[in-house]
Amino acid sequence: METILCLANSRRPGGACVAGKKFESNKIGDWVRPINAKHGNSISGKDAEYKDGTSADLLDIVRVSMSAPAPSDHQTENHQIDDGFYWRKTGRATWTQIVNATDNIQGPLWSDGDHSYHGLNDKVDEAIAKGLKGSLLLIEPSKLELVVASESKFGGGSVRRVRAKFTFNGTNYNFVVTDPWIETKYLAEPDGAYAVDGSRLCVSLAEILNGSATKLVAAVITSDRL
Repeated sequence: METILCLANSRRPGGACVAGKKFESNKIGDWVRPINAKHGNSISGKDAEYKDGTSADLLDIVRVSMSAPAPSDHQTENHQIDDGFYWRKTGRATWTQIVNATDNIQGPLWSDGDHSYHGLNDKVDEAIAKGLKGSLLLIEPSKLELVVASESKFGGGSVRRVRAKFTFNGTNYNFVVTDPWIETKYLAEPDGAYAVDGSRLCVSLAEILNGSATKLVAAVITSDRL
């Protein structure tokens, strides 16, 4: 059983990617990503259900029954859940706790210099990714803008997306946002760039696909979400 300060609850194929930091006696520990191998490592709504029928949310403090570590390449934080038990909410995060959970990172977000067609520094080559020791970070960006625009899709057509355009440690980045709350809010707005102040970003390095791993913004955390 682990208590987790939930810092991501983002969309992924088959369900959600839930991740956070261990939280015991008001002390913040290492990253952990609960997974369920039955759902392709996604967490379903049923997996994350509380006894009252609601489900775990971003910034909840949650007790989760775990069965075994399940690291996979750079995703060393993965841990298989015991899906025979309800999750249990024990509280909600404060802004002070979020600030205290922010990682002190010097230098790049894993590795820079590899880009998708619409992104910037948002890819990590497979060979580099397999040598990394983690896939989750909570950072304080500067000059954050959430950009809503239509993008071309592989194979034709287009899709409207939200991207996080920001600077961190002097480097510019542009990542797709997979935070459902942010997507709902900003996709309802006209295309454009929207400045966001005083935020923390949970950034995640996804599983390797077609020779690289993609960097994503799994959560945009601001004080108005507490």
